Amino acid sequence: MKNRSFTVIIYKEEHMYIAECPEVGTVDQGETIEQAIAGVKEATKLYIEEFPLSEAPPKHIV
Repeated sequence: MKNRSFTVIIYKEEHMYIAECPEVGTVDQGETIEQAIAGVKEATKLYIEEFPLSEAPPKHIV
């Protein structure tokens, strides 16, 4: 399996950290940043297993 890099955006809402992967659309939360990141990594992995991504080069928005 080829390794790929994805963006993760982290923000805080009240007492939880939210982690979002905009390229795939996965989101998870945790009480700590580490928990939120671990959750979105797992969610993204499961999503890609179910819906494989194409090998097309990424589009750049300027």
